[in-house]
This record gives sequence, structure tokens and C-alpha cells, in this order.
Amino acid sequence: MKEKITVYEKPTCTKCREADKLLRESGVDYDKINYYVEPLSADKLQKLLKKMGIPASELLRTTEPIYRELKLAKAEKTEKELIALMVKYPDLIQRPIVERGAKAVLGRPTENIKKLLK
Repeated sequence: MKEKITVYEKPTCTKCREADKLLRESGVDYDKINYYVEPLSADKLQKLLKKMGIPASELLRTTEPIYRELKLAKAEKTEKELIALMVKYPDLIQRPIVERGAKAVLGRPTENIKKLLK
């Protein structure tokens, strides 16, 4: 039996709703976690980044007002600092993040999720 899928999302997000639709249509059992209600810890976010194989900077939502307010485009932050900022300001996190076992993908574009369904 394959590992269960977990989707870290913001329910009002268009891409999160697209991910939900794709998974439902695929007939896959999955859990959804609204990370605004159940915040991600720095440890969990670091583990998800490792599973995705990307640095924290690639998970940042650069179009968010908080990104501009914190002047992150010009800031030189460490991985740990970026993760701490994403924990403090969840609007900075690209979404949805879809996790299955030892792998995770950013569901943007939604087709990325199909990699976890094989």
C-alpha cells in the first residue's frame, strides 16, 4: 500500500482547489492541512523543502505584499532565516505543497502532483 498523500494548502487558493480536484478525480485518499489554521513548524518546512529538493528561496511567493515589505528581493538571508520568515508569515509560502512518503512537490503547476500518483 502506498503512503497517504498530504496537501498543505490555503483553501481559498485557486491552485489548492485545482490540486483538490485533481486528487479527487484520481480517486486518491489524501489529507488536507490548512497551514493557516495548523501552522507549519520550521522543522516540518525544512523537511518538506528537502523532500522537494529545492532551497527555501524557491518556495517564496514573491508577489505577496509581505515579500516587498520585508525587502526580500534584495536581502541576503540564510535558509534558516527564510524558513523562519515563512513560518512567521505563511503568506510567503508557495502553495499547495503535496507530500507522499519521502517525496513532495509544489503543486504549481497542478501537473506536478501527478509525479506522486505513480
